[in-house]
Amino acid sequence: MSTEAAKKPSVLFVCVHNAGRSQMAAAFLTTLAEGRIEVRSAGSQPADKVNPAAVEAMAELGIDMSAEIPKVLTTEAVKESDVVITMGCGDTCPIFPGKRYEDWELEDPAGQGVAAVRPIRDDIKTRIEALIASLAPAAK
Repeated sequence: MSTEAAKKPSVLFVCVHNAGRSQMAAAFLTTLAEGRIEVRSAGSQPADKVNPAAVEAMAELGIDMSAEIPKVLTTEAVKESDVVITMGCGDTCPIFPGKRYEDWELEDPAGQGVAAVRPIRDDIKTRIEALIASLAPAAK
């Protein structure tokens, strides 16, 4: 059966406000996976807008997140994802059997300037590169 081979893996990034860490992770995965992985992000208590320091830090690497809007975490988003990566809100994320869950301990960029966000951004990029290697190893 080629239906399983044709299905793209999907990843959901979840943090409390969906304004910094999960947005940066989604933007990196979207950019670096080049369409090979379906990407979602959400927050248990979404903010009004994406963190401007996170937007600026990503823009430094040529990734534009300025049009992104924080989204609320839904049970459907979790059900539709193969991998769920939480960033500080693991207790509010619904758990379903057969999903791969990871909790990434990352400093919260909320209220911090771009200088403080850069190391968080770089840590996320390293983790995303490893995630891509584990989900889409053949494509380089």
